[in-house]
Amino acid sequence: MVLTNCIRFTATAAGKFGQRELLCNIRSLATATVASTPSTNSTSSPSGWEQQRRQHASYGKMSGWQIHAYGVPQEEIQFSDGMKMPILKSPTQLLVRVKAASVNPIDVAMINGYGASVLNAMRCKDGGIEFPLVLGRDFCGEIVQKGLGISSRELEVGDEVWGVVPVHLQGCHADYVVVEKYCLFKKPSNLSKIDASAILYAGLTAWSGLYITGHLGDLLGAISPVGGGAGKKVLVLGAAGGVGTLAVQMLLAEGVEVFATCSPDAMQMVNNLGVKYVLDYTDPAHVQNVASVGRFDIVLDCAGKGTEYANEVPWLYDQYITFNSPVLKNIDADGFAAGMYQNALNLVRNNAAALSTRQGLVKWGYFVPAPQGIAYLQRLAEKGKLLPVVEKVFPYGNTPEAYERVAQKHLRGKVVIDFE
Repeated sequence: MVLTNCIRFTATAAGKFGQRELLCNIRSLATATVASTPSTNSTSSPSGWEQQRRQHASYGKMSGWQIHAYGVPQEEIQFSDGMKMPILKSPTQLLVRVKAASVNPIDVAMINGYGASVLNAMRCKDGGIEFPLVLGRDFCGEIVQKGLGISSRELEVGDEVWGVVPVHLQGCHADYVVVEKYCLFKKPSNLSKIDASAILYAGLTAWSGLYITGHLGDLLGAISPVGGGAGKKVLVLGAAGGVGTLAVQMLLAEGVEVFATCSPDAMQMVNNLGVKYVLDYTDPAHVQNVASVGRFDIVLDCAGKGTEYANEVPWLYDQYITFNSPVLKNIDADGFAAGMYQNALNLVRNNAAALSTRQGLVKWGYFVPAPQGIAYLQRLAEKGKLLPVVEKVFPYGNTPEAYERVAQKHLRGKVVIDFE
């Protein structure tokens, strides 16, 4: 196998340092930059926010960031300090005081109206309303109340936890959030609140793509032995983003041979995650360089290339899995029946081409808030094999700026909001 110079090989570094050390070295190249200057629309210091939160809670009120219409983040995301605190509606729910939360591309997409038809229908079915809508999918916080169906052996008031919120529900970019028990686990003790808040949405997206869609190991990754991917070869497109940085760490922990693409300024960071072969996707030669590697078990598209790209490149693969599914977009545009017809047509057409030329399958991957996935990510994190790359941390009062950074794309890992 011949690879050109655009593939960066770091076998020496990988041999000299263990993966734990490599992960720790991330901080030297992609450190979290905490924004310390409050924005012009922020009227309180971090300690002031905390004082306000406690005062609001005593009156059943809280603060948070909401949208009241679809549009663009800088125009629609609005602060409110008179929101009603959410209440428990089932014995398996918990109320969590949020300490940190990340901003994901799905949050920005939802402000733009992505998935409005399906997600709003699901929200209303559960007794919710379309607006105002609180966004935010993953967080770290402290349990302040729990339902009667949750034993003290499972979770207790005062526990530090990390959790995730299903996409159709009110989110966690507010002082408090209600979540179901299956979406909440005790925070790994070796993770800070910032790191813990930056893993679950992107991590569960990568996990479901690899294990549920891609069958990398057993159907549920939580019950497959770590290190069970030896002999397999996976190409990760967009390895420098939130999903990509976690996907490559999961694959390396499973013993998979990982190849990755990213922009040239992110290559060293991806190398530091432990990936030996990193390609510059801006180099036109990278397409043929990938082809020279041979057949991949999985090509994991974390770069939003979509299904059409699977047949535009001369790569061999058993499975091409993209997280850029047209399902919700087609339903938004054409309605449920016509949208689903377009989705089926898209999948059949692309698979027919892939099967005839590559004997491979084209699939869609999705975020799945499964407890098995959280348990799997928790185990990797506790073993020091999973650590998020955090590009920047914004204080609570600067939340609109955090959304704006995510909207600009080309992230190096995750963007996090610090509530304290």
